[in-house]
Amino acid sequence: MDKQRTLKSAVTVSGVGLHTGKFTTLTFRPAPDNHGFKFQRIDLEGKPVIDADVDNVVDTARGTSLEQNGARVSTTEHALGALVGMELDNILIELDGPEVPIMDGSSWPFIQALEKAGTVEQESAREYYVLKENLTYEDPIKKVEMLAVPQDAYRVTVMVDYNSDLLGTQHASMYNIHEFRDQISKCRTFVFLHELEALLKHNLIKGGDLNNAIVMVDKPIPDEDLAHLRKVFNNDTVEVKGRGVLNNTQLHFYNEPARHKLLDIVGDLALIGVPLKAHILAARPGHAGNVSFAKKIKELIKKERSKKAGFFYDLNKEPLFGIHEIMKKLPHRQPFLLIDKIMELTPDSVVGVKNVTMNEEFFRGHFPGNPVMPGVLLIEAMAQTGGILVLSTVPDPENYITLFMKIDNVKFKQKVVPGDTVVFNLKLLTPIRRGICHMGGVAYVNGKAVMEAEMMAQIVKVKNINKPIAVTA
Repeated sequence: MDKQRTLKSAVTVSGVGLHTGKFTTLTFRPAPDNHGFKFQRIDLEGKPVIDADVDNVVDTARGTSLEQNGARVSTTEHALGALVGMELDNILIELDGPEVPIMDGSSWPFIQALEKAGTVEQESAREYYVLKENLTYEDPIKKVEMLAVPQDAYRVTVMVDYNSDLLGTQHASMYNIHEFRDQISKCRTFVFLHELEALLKHNLIKGGDLNNAIVMVDKPIPDEDLAHLRKVFNNDTVEVKGRGVLNNTQLHFYNEPARHKLLDIVGDLALIGVPLKAHILAARPGHAGNVSFAKKIKELIKKERSKKAGFFYDLNKEPLFGIHEIMKKLPHRQPFLLIDKIMELTPDSVVGVKNVTMNEEFFRGHFPGNPVMPGVLLIEAMAQTGGILVLSTVPDPENYITLFMKIDNVKFKQKVVPGDTVVFNLKLLTPIRRGICHMGGVAYVNGKAVMEAEMMAQIVKVKNINKPIAVTA
């Protein structure tokens, strides 16, 4: 069985960010078993950590940006691609700036640094996700199509159509991850010459120069535009010799642009959090599509794991919150307060308990002689459990209420009857932003799932919510 791997020692690289133009020092550090990939902004107060998690993606324009704990890191894909290509599992990536250095526009400088540091095997087994069924994604507007099919290795096939007579349609393939180093990692980012002006107007590529990007020339360029480019790049040697590549830069491969798109896929899919055994086929991919597809794969992984693992909880443990503490946080009251205990509460998860007894008011009519807890009340009880998490993010939860925005993917697997103890296990699907909470949860009885759902709700402040209403004659 494969074991997890990390670095033998820390290693540092430095360079400018492609879009911010800011000089940044990046250090890859060894990390313990099951740590995964994490970024840390050591230049910010508290040195916040950003998990390399697809749920933390906040921008995919010309690169993949992550944000968590009030910190952001941009252009993550080339460094993450190098880590996957080196078959590493646990790395802390320290930065003293907002953007990963672009280096030469590929993963190769990162590969070289990681090889210099060396790798070491760890104690824990590496856990692959082995795809068992086809999974598809399509963006009809951008004409992006992605497909994952079962495979006993990590394989990627890419087709790109640039709508350009210069490049036409290109294909690239990686038959297993061992090919990444020599066949993919050296392939640099690229841009068409006619795209440069738009990027500059949008205040992007401040750190761009002819050493970290391939500039494709597919249309004639006037002399005045060439003079402007020389000024932008601060380089008097900028020239165009017909159609091809600016300054006649030598390509590593005839299909280097398509191979770079493959590199980006490997880096973006690293955000799933586990190494894959699947064949990824992509037509006209980009960061937005890569991230959306990664989210679909991650969701599939979560569902499979929840079905496989079950959830057995020690109900003899001392609860974190009893009914009185719950009533201080939730506005609900009898007969509509549907949770009795909160057992655990973390920044991104919560576990609550509902003891179902024959004394519940709803059993009078649902159903006489055959009491079954209504599914809609299981959803409500789950939502109240999630409400404890989101209300814990404000200093005065007694002045807020939670309002449903959306309920998705609800499934009822087994009836709940008097005498059952229902355990609700909920986790954030995306970080809480502006009081909006998106959670996925499963309800269990005796370790067996009885119901599951995804919910989105918002907390809304209501003044004097718990004060008694004065009644006048």
